[in-house]
Amino acid sequence: MKRITVITGHYGCGKTNLSVNLAIEASKEWNSVTVVDLDLVNPYFRTADFKQFFTENGIALIAPDFANSNLDVPSVQFDIEQLASEDGCLIIDVGGDDAGAFALGRYAQALNGFRDELDMLYVINQRRNLTETAEDAAKLMLEIEEAARMKHTSIVNNTNLGCETTAEIITQSMEFAEKVAAKTELPLKFTTFPIELCDVAGVEKIRPVKIYVKPIWGL
Repeated sequence: MKRITVITGHYGCGKTNLSVNLAIEASKEWNSVTVVDLDLVNPYFRTADFKQFFTENGIALIAPDFANSNLDVPSVQFDIEQLASEDGCLIIDVGGDDAGAFALGRYAQALNGFRDELDMLYVINQRRNLTETAEDAAKLMLEIEEAARMKHTSIVNNTNLGCETTAEIITQSMEFAEKVAAKTELPLKFTTFPIELCDVAGVEKIRPVKIYVKPIWGL
């Protein structure tokens, strides 16, 4: 058996933190969990930063050749098609926007062959610049799909303001998330909330997440 999860979205929407959470959850259910860091654009907040943490939790990490170095070289030498064909849970953390999705497009033909086992999640965060409206978020999703040559299967509402996130911010984001789902004709898979908030009342399909990714400015 296999499960493949591809995670895309706008820069800073929280893709990497979601990827880490999904990987930790999967490690409790699957004998084999692999995370692919396909972010060749953004040098910050990359899953490659979690190599030791993943190893301690029995999770394999596949990253670009020069991840965590001072070299800005978009070099990928691993075989995603081979990884996708193997049993287990595969999570692919894609770079932000359409620029990051071009790297995914390289493997589109191979990955599209596993559509029955694949979820492609579009992560939205209303509190990020350029995706504050449903129209803008839907437009960006289409640009990502064009670059990746793959279609999303569902929406994840990850609206947050880092350490300043409140239950009210999440509750208020629901109208935005539902509009994005309607415009893209995709289901809203779940809405995240920081586990420190304990619970968010009145929100369906809510999913707690731990904050693993810390901002470089120390928030």
